[in-house]
Amino acid sequence: MLRKALFLMILPFTVFAEDFISHFEYGEMLYNNPRGVSCALCHGDKGKGKVIATYKENNNSIASIRGSDITQVSLTDMIKSLNTTHKIMPRYYLTNKEIKAIYDFLQKIN
Repeated sequence: MLRKALFLMILPFTVFAEDFISHFEYGEMLYNNPRGVSCALCHGDKGKGKVIATYKENNNSIASIRGSDITQVSLTDMIKSLNTTHKIMPRYYLTNKEIKAIYDFLQKIN
């Protein structure tokens, strides 16, 4: 009887555990803070890219480093890129499931 009561108390937590955070929220969380450095810092809030650094020439600000637009990148290319070492972008060591969540998040907000 005690085991049955304990089972019935634990059952809701195991059945509904996946609903704690949605796939969209998971992707958003990973995009904004995957491993301490936000993707949004360089790729912008929606992945369309943004200026990272500028310099002045003849009183004009010129973008010297710009984060790329990643909204049109395929999932395959995103996985490949995030599993490659880059000169500027940090290596996050994300799983394919985590990358898919980020990809799906970007697809949904754009």
